Amino acid sequence: MEAITFPNGPITMAGHLYLPAGFDPEGSYAAVVTVHPGGGVKEQASGLYASKLAEQGFVALAFDASFQGDSGGEPHHLEDPYARVDDVRAAVDHLQSLPYVDPERIGALGICAGGGYAVNAAMTDYRIKAVTTASGLNIGTSFRRNWYGTDSDAAAVPTLQAVAQQRTAEAQGAEVAYLPYVPAEPDETTPRDLVEAHDYYLTPRAQHPNAKNKFLFTKSVSRIFTFDAFHMVEDLLTQPILIVAGSEAGSLWMSTELHGRVRSPKKLVVVDGGTHMDFYDVPKYVDRAIEEAVPFFRQNLSGQTADEN
Repeated sequence: MEAITFPNGPITMAGHLYLPAGFDPEGSYAAVVTVHPGGGVKEQASGLYASKLAEQGFVALAFDASFQGDSGGEPHHLEDPYARVDDVRAAVDHLQSLPYVDPERIGALGICAGGGYAVNAAMTDYRIKAVTTASGLNIGTSFRRNWYGTDSDAAAVPTLQAVAQQRTAEAQGAEVAYLPYVPAEPDETTPRDLVEAHDYYLTPRAQHPNAKNKFLFTKSVSRIFTFDAFHMVEDLLTQPILIVAGSEAGSLWMSTELHGRVRSPKKLVVVDGGTHMDFYDVPKYVDRAIEEAVPFFRQNLSGQTADEN
């Protein structure tokens, strides 16, 4: 693994580039961009997937989102879906600049919100030839409709009203407000997946000092709530897609919705017993996702056409 930086307009991005064993700088490799969840950093799930893809012969790039982790951009701790999608494009720019990466053999793999960002990037950047999601999440829809998707989009209105009030307060000198990505203190009403997210992000299980479990309230929420990662996916996603999710994940509805809407070659793998967070670091489930992703990328990053499932 090499710690690298690459440009994204005026922002300097921080990444970890994973190279296959026996790497030949004169060779020509397929490459995969891995996209971290909301609140994550490259040292967590996206780095784990990148390392496993490198073990299977791919060049893989995990990076910190702009405004987050070791990457640049101010204000820090901003979760801007539109910037997150552009980050993926910048990562593809960098991979295409490497002499040992075949520019026609680049894919993307995203975990949680990173899955939605990867899909959205692929819809508008056809340099990405194949895309995979693991516990994929459409962050805007999830925020508006709640974790289980049982609310209407109009349920977002009270929160947006609160954003307006807080923005006025901050403009008049109040301290900047933040929200947590995952509950700092889960209770009996917290969805199981988010209890497990607390365990992942806020205990030694996967805690990292750059993943501070906070994002800017006013500047992030107004962007997140109007974002739809799958808008026009029926028409704009032409690349093959692999969707992996757990049967016990409260977020499964987003994976099944995505699969139902996509018209390009597609495959949905629902892994029995898996929760949302299992695909972040639990070996049984991460390995299953990799077992699906490796042949999928090998086929679709080699000029062949995937069969529709």
